[in-house]
Amino acid sequence: MTYDLAPFDEQFYDTAPMRYQIDVALPVASETAWAEFTRQNTLDWCRALTSVTFTSPEPHGVGTTRSVVLAPGVVKMDEEFFIWDEDPATSTYRHGFRGIRANIPGLRRFGEYTEVSPADHGCRLIWKFAMELGGAGLPSFLSSPIANGAFGTVETDTIRHFSKV
Repeated sequence: MTYDLAPFDEQFYDTAPMRYQIDVALPVASETAWAEFTRQNTLDWCRALTSVTFTSPEPHGVGTTRSVVLAPGVVKMDEEFFIWDEDPATSTYRHGFRGIRANIPGLRRFGEYTEVSPADHGCRLIWKFAMELGGAGLPSFLSSPIANGAFGTVETDTIRHFSKV
């Protein structure tokens, strides 16, 4: 059974009831980081994920869809990108998606925003996660620590991955 998630706009990444942000320097060029975040089977370096599969053909842009399975394979979500900007002239790239359906009840809205831009050494990654629970979800005082732990491993795994690319 799947459950539809509510739509939202870009402001939600900064106003959602539950937010987590990764803001780190990566020792690779913006183009290298962007290529890793936009390839098929991206995020394979993250322990928290089982698979990430683009379900739209290239070239990717606004309207691109993707399917994600969280580890250990129980939670599944379909996503749609509503932000997709690439500026090779400035080596600045960003995209944002919103979950459109998931196989778990209690999740009202979920999305991620990723931005890659040049830095003095390599690039800067800003990665925002935003969610809102509804219905029979976990109370935020329980779910926040769980989410922070999961997002913390994503950050650690990402830093480790890009130190080897």
